[in-house]
Amino acid sequence: MRSWARRLLPVIAFVLVLGLVLAGLFGHSRSRLTFAGPRTHAQRARVNGVASAIGVTGINGEVGAIPGVAGGGQLATLTVAAKPLKAAAHKSVPKVIRLLPADLLVVNSGVLRAAVTRELRRLKGVVAAVPVDAGRIKVNGVFVNVLGVDPTTFRPFAAKPTAASTILWDNIAAGGMAISYTMGKQDRLSLSKPVRVTGSRSVKLPVAGFGTVGIGGVDAVVSHGVARSLGLPTDNAIIISAPATRLDRLMHKIKKLLPATASVAALVTQIVAGSTEITTGAAGDLMAAGQGAALSTRQLSKFLAAAMSRIGLPYIWGAVGPFAFDCSGLVQWSLKQAGVVMPRVAADQARTGPLLRLSQLQPGDLLFYHTDPTAPDYISHVAIYIGDGKMLQAPQTGMDVEIVKADFGAGFAGAIRIYPTVAAQVAANSPE
Repeated sequence: MRSWARRLLPVIAFVLVLGLVLAGLFGHSRSRLTFAGPRTHAQRARVNGVASAIGVTGINGEVGAIPGVAGGGQLATLTVAAKPLKAAAHKSVPKVIRLLPADLLVVNSGVLRAAVTRELRRLKGVVAAVPVDAGRIKVNGVFVNVLGVDPTTFRPFAAKPTAASTILWDNIAAGGMAISYTMGKQDRLSLSKPVRVTGSRSVKLPVAGFGTVGIGGVDAVVSHGVARSLGLPTDNAIIISAPATRLDRLMHKIKKLLPATASVAALVTQIVAGSTEITTGAAGDLMAAGQGAALSTRQLSKFLAAAMSRIGLPYIWGAVGPFAFDCSGLVQWSLKQAGVVMPRVAADQARTGPLLRLSQLQPGDLLFYHTDPTAPDYISHVAIYIGDGKMLQAPQTGMDVEIVKADFGAGFAGAIRIYPTVAAQVAANSPE
């Protein structure tokens, strides 16, 4: 019997499924390296015989990634916390006894009956199944993915620093909106200034705090009551935790319990040890880790030329070119000029080829980083290695696309070589 493990590499399966099911209702880094059993950073997943550098410390003494320390613990506390909101009386949200990994996401175009949640909870290996409201709405004019939640039941799914902030969850219960650290930083939002939120109606909501939650691709979280006042679908999604289970097998069982209009996706990527099979974050299908080949010389030349041609253009969060970019938008646009289909977000881009040692780096390889202190294991930044120890990147708000010395310090998560066939498969279910 083959052993298996989770490749802890934050994936944005939320976007993959939610975008397909809910696109049009209102308009418009997670990767984690997870292992069954005790989750120690000493454990390693291997892909095609190459040790994974994503989220683990010191692969062969070459990688300096330090899981859980991106940005520093003190910074995480400061960015998550906000002042308590003055609101109608509500009970304080209980502290988290234990965190729950978010492993699977079920999304429907309409309400999922309470009976479906109960049936999912009875499946072998399922530790928790929590209904949520999922949709896309505008926050300060930008479309984002939002969850409406019961703060008490959803809090354990959040990244550890975020889950630890009782003030943040009390503020959500009081009617505030929790916003991801990346969105808060890149859009230069303020904890003291309300945001304009537009769903079926437009309202101003106080900011509950800045902290990345437990589902990659989710930019904001509100209470069920706020979600419904904004017109988000009611109980149309379910978050499932099944930390010690083969997800591909569990997903087959789940599909039999769902209505035809519902979809299920893995929020993590599982490696089946002793084989090249990987459970993809998009649909749970098995994919060969080394499928296809790397970029051709012609593709590589066009990719790098396109990226170089964007030097000096501004960084704008969410921009995909051709005259402004965020980090993953620059990668996607540049590869498109070479005829290569690439997923939109950095966490998915980290799944588009085999993982590398630093000694294997070549121009055109992608470098990934943990930059979110509220979720230290998330892949939240990507850069393009161009050789000679340098990288090209769209850095952050207020800066331009630039070439800088490649950073292999504490925030470095690892590197991959792009395989166009794999990239196309990962991108297939990923809406723009």
